[in-house]
Amino acid sequence: MIVSSLLDTDLYKFSMMQVVLHQYPAAHVEYRFKCRNPGIDLVPYIDEIREELHALCSLRFTEQELNYLRGWRFLKSDFIDFLGLFQLNAKYVEITPSALGNGEIDIKICGPWLHTILFEVPLLAIVNEVYFRNTNAGLDLAEGRRRLREKVSLLRDTAGYAECRIADYGTRRRFSREWHKEVATTLRDGLGAQLAGTSNVWLAWQLGLRPLGTLAHEYLQAHQALGPRLRDSQVAALEAWAKEYRGDLGIALSDVYGLTAFLRDFDMYFCKLFDGTRHDSGDPFAWGERVLAHYEANRVDPRSKILVFSDGLDIPKVMKLYHHFHGRCQLAFGVGTNLTNDVGPTPLNIVIKMVRCNGQPVAKLSDSPGKNMCEDDAYITYLRQVFDIPVPVKA
Repeated sequence: MIVSSLLDTDLYKFSMMQVVLHQYPAAHVEYRFKCRNPGIDLVPYIDEIREELHALCSLRFTEQELNYLRGWRFLKSDFIDFLGLFQLNAKYVEITPSALGNGEIDIKICGPWLHTILFEVPLLAIVNEVYFRNTNAGLDLAEGRRRLREKVSLLRDTAGYAECRIADYGTRRRFSREWHKEVATTLRDGLGAQLAGTSNVWLAWQLGLRPLGTLAHEYLQAHQALGPRLRDSQVAALEAWAKEYRGDLGIALSDVYGLTAFLRDFDMYFCKLFDGTRHDSGDPFAWGERVLAHYEANRVDPRSKILVFSDGLDIPKVMKLYHHFHGRCQLAFGVGTNLTNDVGPTPLNIVIKMVRCNGQPVAKLSDSPGKNMCEDDAYITYLRQVFDIPVPVKA
């Protein structure tokens, strides 16, 4: 059994789920799976993935797990009580070979947002582990351990980086659950205070780490269908978050419509209200410079705000960003696949993204066009018009 606890997911799933319970309990959504690696044949593993899905759907939160969640200041008692009754249901998930017959698989998750939001992260972890245990059975992890030790040593032992802290963001694309636990343990023991925490709630609980996370793209995407009108959807999403958390969990995600459109909506009120912003696509150095300039233009001291970097990071890139921005703002770095799936074989670049909410297409138009995912080209065109987002020029 690959996933043995419903806590084995990322924190932002719980923080978003609480908003859904309190503000959008009737919302209906659809998610789709995509593997961005060319030539990967996942069809032979469909039955095994389905088996793991059904095992996942047999899980319930234990009393010990609920007590752990009760200790978080931002989760409300009624939400914890709801989780005590909660169970995932496989009827909301379809896993089939792609109609293209090219080895790809289609995973469709369709149902109430409240009852499907917890599928994404464990399902991606399941697909990863099933694939790698079949294609790399008996892999000697000595090379992965060597690489991990080098990363720890580079960050810990390089002069001038004692205050540079990273977090584990690697649940979705990990090599395996056991390897993920070993990685997090090695980071904890090797980095000490330089490990800020982990996005994985189960590992945070087991290893005494700080759980980290706020919101994801799906939250802002859903507001394209839930907000008062499309043009106001980003503002509506941020205001709904502020209503729920009253200043807690204050990191805003900046790339659902691209940075220009985000900054247009992220006015002085939000600059002062939110603790910081997260980068997840496009050039991180250019992004950081623009965000810092935006704070200054809105009479906010950038040194009081956090820039969170989380897009395809490795330790050398973390260190370059730290060196560039250190002293100008507070910094946080979330490192994912490079920590939890750097053992030799090429990692899978797989995602599950929301594509519809309440029957309407939803999408993101990030600063990295390859990350966009939508099933309706006409809607993408309309979204660009509404948010005044130019079509990228092909090189």
